[in-house]
Amino acid sequence: MKHHTGQIEVICGSMFSGKTEELIRRVRRASIARQKIQVFKPDIDDRFATERVTSHNGLDFEAIPVKDSAALLSRVERDTTVVAIDEAQFFDPGIVRVTNHLADNGVRVIIAGLDMNFRGEPFGPMPALLCRADEVQKLHAICMVCGEDASRTQRLVNGQPARYDDPIILVGASEAYEARCREHHSVPGLDDSV
Repeated sequence: MKHHTGQIEVICGSMFSGKTEELIRRVRRASIARQKIQVFKPDIDDRFATERVTSHNGLDFEAIPVKDSAALLSRVERDTTVVAIDEAQFFDPGIVRVTNHLADNGVRVIIAGLDMNFRGEPFGPMPALLCRADEVQKLHAICMVCGEDASRTQRLVNGQPARYDDPIILVGASEAYEARCREHHSVPGLDDSV
C-alpha cells in the first residue's frame, strides 16, 4: 500500500546511542503494517554482517549493501513504500537528492546515522539530511567516563583519544570508539584547527 505523502525521518546521535536499534524497530512496525520495505547500508560497513543491518545489542534486519546513492536508487523496487538507510554518514552527497526524490514520490524514508564525526564536527551528508527531514530524533548514549548522557563519539587509538588530524573514517566498534559527554570528549590538536 502506497503512502499518500512521503516523508524523511532521521535518527541521529553518537555511537552506541541506539540509532540502528530504532531504525530496526520502525522497519519491523512497517512490516507488521504490511508495507513493502527495503533496507540499505553502505557496503563499507561490514562490521557485523554484509547483508544485514545489526545493532550493537544484536538486533538485525536484512539489508542491501550499496556502493553509493546512485546504486541505492537503482535498487529501489517500484512497489516499495518504506526505504530505510543505515550509516547514512558514509554515503556521498547525492543521498540528499535521492531521499528527497523518494519522499516526493510517496516513499517513507527512515535514515540512521552519526550526526558528528569523532572530532565533534558535522559528518558527511548528515547536516543536509537533518535540514530536509520531516522528523528528527536525536538519541544519546551513556558517557563511558561519568555515566551522564553522551552526545559525542570518542575515537581511541591505543587507549588514547585520536588526534584531530587522524582519518575521519575508520569503521570499527567498541575496541576503537566510546560514547562521551561534551565534558569528557577530547580531541588533541582540535585547538590548532580552530
